Amino acid sequence: MDAMDSVVVMEVAPVPDPLFVGATPLILAPPESELVLRRSARCLSRPRVPVYAEPVEPKQSTGRRSRPKKKRDAENQDPSPQVAAKVPRKAAKVEPKERKPMPVVAPEPVPSADLTGAAAVEDDALGTGKSAKLRVKETLRAFNSHYLHLVQEEQKRAQAVIQEIQAKGAAKNKDGKKGGEGETKEKRPSKRPDLKAITKMQENNSVLYTEKVLGPIPGIDVGDQFYSRAEMVVLGIHSHWLNGIDYMGMKYQERKEYENFTFPMATCIVMSGIYEDDLDKANEIIYTGQGGNDLLGNHRQIGSQQLSRGNLALKNSKDNGNLIRVIRGHVDKTTYTGKIYTYDGLYKVVDDWVQKGVQGHVVYKYKLKRLEGQPSLTTTEVRFTRAEAPRKISELPGLVCDDISGGQENIPIPATNVVDDPPVPPSGFVYSKSLKISKGIKIPSDCAGCDCEGDCANNKNCSCAQLNGSDLPYVSFKNIGRLVEPKAVVFECGANCSCNRNCVNRTSQQGLQHRLEVFKTASKGWGVRTWDTILPGAPICEYVGVLRRTEEVDGVLQNNYIFDIDCLQTMKGLDGREKRAGSDMNMPSLHAENDSEAPPAPEYCIDAGSVGSFARFINHSCNPNLFVQCVLTNHHDVKLAKVMLFAADTILPLQELCYDYGYVLNSVVSADGEIVKLPCYCGAPDCRKRLY
Repeated sequence: MDAMDSVVVMEVAPVPDPLFVGATPLILAPPESELVLRRSARCLSRPRVPVYAEPVEPKQSTGRRSRPKKKRDAENQDPSPQVAAKVPRKAAKVEPKERKPMPVVAPEPVPSADLTGAAAVEDDALGTGKSAKLRVKETLRAFNSHYLHLVQEEQKRAQAVIQEIQAKGAAKNKDGKKGGEGETKEKRPSKRPDLKAITKMQENNSVLYTEKVLGPIPGIDVGDQFYSRAEMVVLGIHSHWLNGIDYMGMKYQERKEYENFTFPMATCIVMSGIYEDDLDKANEIIYTGQGGNDLLGNHRQIGSQQLSRGNLALKNSKDNGNLIRVIRGHVDKTTYTGKIYTYDGLYKVVDDWVQKGVQGHVVYKYKLKRLEGQPSLTTTEVRFTRAEAPRKISELPGLVCDDISGGQENIPIPATNVVDDPPVPPSGFVYSKSLKISKGIKIPSDCAGCDCEGDCANNKNCSCAQLNGSDLPYVSFKNIGRLVEPKAVVFECGANCSCNRNCVNRTSQQGLQHRLEVFKTASKGWGVRTWDTILPGAPICEYVGVLRRTEEVDGVLQNNYIFDIDCLQTMKGLDGREKRAGSDMNMPSLHAENDSEAPPAPEYCIDAGSVGSFARFINHSCNPNLFVQCVLTNHHDVKLAKVMLFAADTILPLQELCYDYGYVLNSVVSADGEIVKLPCYCGAPDCRKRLY
């Protein structure tokens, strides 16, 4: 793959747009003359993925932002007559709001008689202005941020060990000493980035619930999934990374709310196939107690169990009558642990006994029954969607196009429509996976590259790593690069770099890596969903179209797919933008004009009105699962950076992709000066109710 694949220089006239040579026309249905195209908004207030180091007092916003990116669907509009509107270069001033750091407070314990869901309300019980769902999401983002940083540290450590061993081997050969089988091989202890991430979060007080809780956890619903036990630990749903039984110890018995309970008392169990004589009938479980199990071998009992710790806690829970959270683990090759964990709701211990196990050792057995009135179990559905995610495009319900890219992408992208009757495909644009350059815009010449051999991750002196602040911005997982954290700008290897094409620092240049589907939504027009599990930090796509000067498209109401390239303004923190990691780093390689004070509005934008990729169909959400990232490859002019979308969270199969369009409320006004209001239909728990 050539490093210039993402940029195609063409002579393009200003608005209106001509057809482009070499692009794939999407002539699937006649354009709807009355259709108002979606407004595609640049995410100026990008998803706030916090920097999880030492807690700092948040800065107040200036309340000013430059022109937002515009994006939405005609289906979202109020059926009343349309008012001609203009998007101002500077939005109306809004009063800054002070954001207070979230306190780490344990939820109030709920009495045993009232555990059917009272604790699972979505109200902001902590007074943070955030729903319980959002607090859960932010905690998981914090964990993944720590985890990826620690994975990067571990990869560097492992590489240093390899180089040290190679250096010792070379020295021995030079001295004429024969190394080999008779010599003791140097071994280093294996590190666990996930466990170290737990420790980091505990040190920073960023664990969601530090105290153990009976019953449901606010913000965690039946069917929610976790990609490691470490994730469950930082959320407080199951507070031990290894043991299958989580319980409250004797320290809780002094509390007044627990004065009628016997301790220790179980709070949660994990069913993950470790014990050979567990019996799972979904709504009824026969659970084997802990102990005497060969955890590192074939999971057989190798000794008798004792009535202590978790075993005693489960027995006491039968007598106390308290409810137990049940989590089931399933094999999943997409995770670093090889499993995925699903919260399946609340159960009660109704019986316990002692018996001889399969191997003849004493084991403690517990019978649990699922509490009635809860949402239906999703475990079977989870297995189905993972095993049976659409395999044949031809069998998709409402299929209107086999591949909207016309073969341009690495993977076909089908389009489906089960909303319209008759179903119609997306129309009115030409598909292109490459950026087009309009007439009069000159792309800077290629900059100097690194001299690394193979993958830059193996070279501690990589010049591209130095541009990124000494470390590469990506780590590799299953041959897919993952961005460690959102940055002001990412410097990737380009045309003049000597590393190979699969170098991890070329992550955004590898093309589509996940199976996606464009589909018609009920209220938001066209959208995009995934068929695969997408992990945090994984690349999704580049936002492409026609690169234009913003002055060319100002006031053009018919084209609503404009995406401002505001990387320079973000780096400078202008108009209330939140600075990201790397915003203050010294970057002498940038053009001199970029190192001065940035203009209040972006000079360039990407227009996907008539030419673009599936990225133009990704919808807005006030609680998004993607974030926007500026990337530089073949030049270092941030005003002309690539605009990439990355996963902010773990995105499960069949979930819709979305990012925050970043509109400022009351920032869009009509020709007569009236504020134009547009309702938001994203459905997020923390929805702002209006797009602008």
